[in-house]
Amino acid sequence: MTSAPKSILITGAASGIGFDAASTLQAKGWRVFAACRQKTDAERLRVNGLPDAVHLDYEDAASIAMCVSHVLNETNGTLDALFNNGAYAIPAPLEDLSRDAISANHNANFLGWHDLTVQILPAMRAQGHGRIVNCSSVLGFVTTPYRGAYAASKYAVEAWSDALRMEMVDAGIHVSLIEPGPIKTNFRANAIKRFDAWVDWENSPRVEEYNSHLLEKLRKGSNNSIFAKPPSAVTDKLIHAIESPRPKARYYVTLPTYGSDLLRRFLPTFLLDQVMKRS
Repeated sequence: MTSAPKSILITGAASGIGFDAASTLQAKGWRVFAACRQKTDAERLRVNGLPDAVHLDYEDAASIAMCVSHVLNETNGTLDALFNNGAYAIPAPLEDLSRDAISANHNANFLGWHDLTVQILPAMRAQGHGRIVNCSSVLGFVTTPYRGAYAASKYAVEAWSDALRMEMVDAGIHVSLIEPGPIKTNFRANAIKRFDAWVDWENSPRVEEYNSHLLEKLRKGSNNSIFAKPPSAVTDKLIHAIESPRPKARYYVTLPTYGSDLLRRFLPTFLLDQVMKRS
């Protein structure tokens, strides 16, 4: 009698980091529930090699509950790993972001993660083991201008993950953070859509900045950085986090992440600010 394959729920699997992780782990023999924000993306994945693709929108509590119910029903109440990955940015000066914009961003990037995770934890507790991996960012421990909303959500994920790691270790549940720098994905294109939806830049006190250089800066992003890595660089760290008997608390990805950690440790704040403003 063969044992059931290990199972994992991966969010943000429509493209980029989540899609690479889902495809790679399925090829390694895992049963992968690839969750997508859009139902059409889940349908696309199901007919293109990921039969257990599901719908999950972190901003929709009902979709989270339905996803959890479906996954646990399919696995007879078990789940070996959860990879919280789906997130988006609204790149803009903070003074141009409304409370509603920040609230929506944090619902997607943090509160929805909490909702999903606490609904999965009872199954992991019952089976006596589990891996929870949260995809943070270099912006989870350093901040740059015009990325404040996204960075704030990632700082929240960092603190939440640290507390959860300490709280769950006695239950056999390990919690890890992955902290990528620039990764070659559609993240920037998606962020610009959010900017267009939320930011009334033409009526901003910074309208001259937008016209002179800020619009171009916000749209450029970091995908073209010489330090940018493919999504597989994140998947490599994820595999260690869910398969190693001794997973790390944190996994850095890309040289800018390592470099930023050194800078924040050794530079005084006023110098670190100058470096971050130019990054």
